[in-house]
Amino acid sequence: MIVCALAWFAFVARTFSAGLSFAGVPLTPGACVRANVPLSELEKSYVSEGGNAVPAHTVAVLAVPRGFDPKKTWPVLVVFSSSDHEHQNRDDLAGIYLPTALAEGWVLLAGDGPQPAPRLDSSGWRAGHTLAALDALNRSFPGSMTWPIACAGQSGGAKRASYLAPLLAAGGYRITGIFLEGINEERITQSYRRFKPGRSFLRTPIFLSSGLRDPVATPEQQTAVKNSMQRTGFENIRHETFNNGHVVIPAQVQEALRWFRKGSSPPL
Repeated sequence: MIVCALAWFAFVARTFSAGLSFAGVPLTPGACVRANVPLSELEKSYVSEGGNAVPAHTVAVLAVPRGFDPKKTWPVLVVFSSSDHEHQNRDDLAGIYLPTALAEGWVLLAGDGPQPAPRLDSSGWRAGHTLAALDALNRSFPGSMTWPIACAGQSGGAKRASYLAPLLAAGGYRITGIFLEGINEERITQSYRRFKPGRSFLRTPIFLSSGLRDPVATPEQQTAVKNSMQRTGFENIRHETFNNGHVVIPAQVQEALRWFRKGSSPPL
């Protein structure tokens, strides 16, 4: 987050004069910007799940690639993190995905509460803040509602990405892919049945990234996740491995993002 903050201060004047802003905050291509954005009544109902107090706002973090023109169509990577060590979505955005996704021409987005640890860090808490961040993106850049969206997560964040992607699809967002690293429990079937995004969602590209020496999500567990998805009817799954542990490999993020772009309709 320090890198994002320094970049923001370094380029704020130039960006403001160029007229690019996110939720009223000047936006610099190639860096992160952070904005406090409101929650709708629906989003408040999500974040209050489990007795959570509803915060005054969502903290939305956005990064756009150099050459960003909001009049064009851009793919958006929505990032989810694990609850481990009180990680927030924006932490993984900056720490794991930012350089690779920006180099591939993707917009990155994350939404979180203003405090790191709610009473219950539930899928509802993450869903409400993510939806508020997407609302802010759509208000800032008319037309972005139709931009293709990929969800990404590692470990517990992978469970969240797979669980919340059907919710976003059911809400009208165009889901173009799901990147899951180190996932040891299949969650997308439950969510698909709950939110009912339609049978076309079963064709969504899903990229499973598995470390062959992962002690948290073993290769056998990740293979079981894939098999469970296939039994549900998901038909567009890639399962790629690498010789390492419970980590995200930038090369596989890059491979997944390029695959998602090819599968967009029309291709980007």
